[in-house]
Amino acid sequence: MDLSLPVRANRRLGEVARRIEGSARLEALWTASNTMAIDRMGINDHGPIHVKIIANIALRLLRLLIAADVVPSVVSDHDLAADDAEVVVLLGAVLHDIGHVIHRENHEALSLVLAPALIADLLRGVYDEPQLTILEGEILHAIYAHRRDVQPLTIEAGVVKVADALDMEAGRARIPFDAGEQTIHSVSALAIRKVRLLRGEKRPIRIQVEMSNSAGIFQLDTLLGAKLASSGIAQHVEVVGEVVGDEARILERYTMS
Repeated sequence: MDLSLPVRANRRLGEVARRIEGSARLEALWTASNTMAIDRMGINDHGPIHVKIIANIALRLLRLLIAADVVPSVVSDHDLAADDAEVVVLLGAVLHDIGHVIHRENHEALSLVLAPALIADLLRGVYDEPQLTILEGEILHAIYAHRRDVQPLTIEAGVVKVADALDMEAGRARIPFDAGEQTIHSVSALAIRKVRLLRGEKRPIRIQVEMSNSAGIFQLDTLLGAKLASSGIAQHVEVVGEVVGDEARILERYTMS
């Protein structure tokens, strides 16, 4: 899968991205995750498209923070470089949902079962010890901490958690909802038109959400607000949601069964 990732001058990020794109095992895990989520459970996408979207969002969020002099945790705690933080964020993003091949319930912890061998393969020759083991721990932390009730303890993990919540355009909300059913989850998801990541006016990051209907506020409060509040990076983020154009009607009629 082509991640379309803007690697810039980060040689290690580029090599890891190349290996991810060429991994038949990862492609199989992402596809099988969607078999579990979509085909067996009837909920929304948690496969390759989701991975590509949040990998790019996470990298953008991290770079906005770094541009505002927010220091990544691998830099402050392990004397590594900002380029290495980008590798942590990328791998956290592409591996965070692979536990779905086992089960949706506790998939964050189940992802930790499958991830270590993949991390070793993807980083072999790119890093040596002890950096290799340090990065593995940071990546596993980012995977586990994307769970809603877990507090990330690193900037990188907070970035992955918020990025996961931001895959919400055109009905792609991260709260699983049954396709075709008329619930507040599905209705509000359809109201999200566009998500933009910009430099903030008072904070490093401005998340600007365009909605076709004010029902989208439910997504911002219930999903994004909850994940942002427990991300550890909320103090660096401002969120603005606005209805653009005439408010679109999503439902003609709702009948309670």
